Amino acid sequence: MNQQDLFKKIIAHSKEYGYVFQSSEIYDGLSAVYDYGQYGVELKNNIKEYWWKSMVLLNENIVGLDSSVFMHPKVWEASGHVGAFNDPLIDNKDSKKRYRADVLIEDYIQKIEAKINKEIKKAAKRFGEQFDEQEFVVTNKRVVDYKEKIKAVQERFVKALNDNDLVEIKQIIVDCEINDPVSGTKNWTDVRQFNLMFETQVGSVSEDSNTIYLRPETAQGIFVNYLNIQKSGRMKLPFGIAQIGKAFRNEIVARQFIFRMREFEQMEMEFFVRPGDEQKWFEFWKEKRKKWHLALGIDDKKYRFHEHEKLAFYANAAVDIEYEFPFGFKEVEGIHSRTDYDLTQHQNFSGKKLQYFDNELNKSYVPYVIETSIGVDRMFLLILSHSYCEEKIKKENGETDQRVVLRIPPFLAPVKLAVLPLVKKDGLPDMAHNIINDLKFDFNCQYDEKDSIGRRYRRQDAIGTPFCITIDHQSIEDNTVTIRYRDTMEQDRVEISKLNQIISEKISLRKVFKEF
Repeated sequence: MNQQDLFKKIIAHSKEYGYVFQSSEIYDGLSAVYDYGQYGVELKNNIKEYWWKSMVLLNENIVGLDSSVFMHPKVWEASGHVGAFNDPLIDNKDSKKRYRADVLIEDYIQKIEAKINKEIKKAAKRFGEQFDEQEFVVTNKRVVDYKEKIKAVQERFVKALNDNDLVEIKQIIVDCEINDPVSGTKNWTDVRQFNLMFETQVGSVSEDSNTIYLRPETAQGIFVNYLNIQKSGRMKLPFGIAQIGKAFRNEIVARQFIFRMREFEQMEMEFFVRPGDEQKWFEFWKEKRKKWHLALGIDDKKYRFHEHEKLAFYANAAVDIEYEFPFGFKEVEGIHSRTDYDLTQHQNFSGKKLQYFDNELNKSYVPYVIETSIGVDRMFLLILSHSYCEEKIKKENGETDQRVVLRIPPFLAPVKLAVLPLVKKDGLPDMAHNIINDLKFDFNCQYDEKDSIGRRYRRQDAIGTPFCITIDHQSIEDNTVTIRYRDTMEQDRVEISKLNQIISEKISLRKVFKEF
């Protein structure tokens, strides 16, 4: 199955099994806006819990915050969003489709990288155990040419972005002979900037209303509350403030399902440090956040660090954690060293001192900030992409069957266990309900009695339920049940009284946290 078909299947599966729906679908939907269904909201909440507890619970010097969506408009002037929060856009005259110019160039580079990887795989197959990938990459002419091509495009691209040279950005697209994915033509308009913030008015009547903005990021709510939290919590540097919340961007080129949306959710942590210590803490959080991802049991090869060649003017270091989605490596999380830019800007615009008095140094200064920012929705898509699996299995009669299974890490799974009476009589449903009534205080449980037991197993596999508890006639006699494991399809006979302990151990966040 090619990656494009795989992505389509993931999207279809998300709707069929209650994970994600198009917003306002009965009215033909609203572009780039999605609703999370009965299982989607549970998975999303579990992802947020995993992040929140790893930040706030495990770190004594990190606390939480929930700032408002609406903020004083000067906040966004100070942050630079009013004047410079823009995307470079370009239209194809034939398809009438609009694209982000930077994304077109990044996709072009990614296609060349794919060619390099193809050459490496071919050579590895040809030379076998004697293959030296490092030597091959620097000596093979075709690979070297590809790498030089990438370097040349990147250097031009970074300079054009730094210079805000829209003419040069278009020229790169022309010189690279980048086609419109829809029409296949190279008939492009000029590149122009488009501000991404949503405007609205606050006030009782239009004459008295003031223009405010839906926040495009959650970080500024942390910065403007930095001093409140530092003083009320008697926080000492270094310390962090974590927040989960909605953000809004008027994405003109929203695409790739929930990867890029107009309304989305962020999990951000701003870590305040002494000036001069920022590089040490940048490296610390870079590695710590990678471990958080790998603790999900995902292959390290599916992740990579992407160092920023073009730094924001206020940053002195930045890296993205990218995951290999079906549509290629894309950013999931960013780690940035933002210096003292944000607090200094808010200090200047508000006229209020936002300095920290350092008892050890006996002086006041504006702290530097290390930021970790991860998209909840992108993390959700990452989990679905990693978990979706189609596999062939052999039935007892020797025939081949196929199942679709979501191998979601058990501690993130929306439904932790399903309780299935073998038949709808002989007291088995009553026993099943008694088990649910006992376990529902600790786990999200589901009762299912419709169809054959095999079909019910398949349904729970597709939902991603890690454990199925089957009640049969033996259960009435000896108070034991069968627990069936989603990933291996193996079954164990266990005592009903031990179910809570068994499942608790297998979905324990404590165990996951200890891994990193």
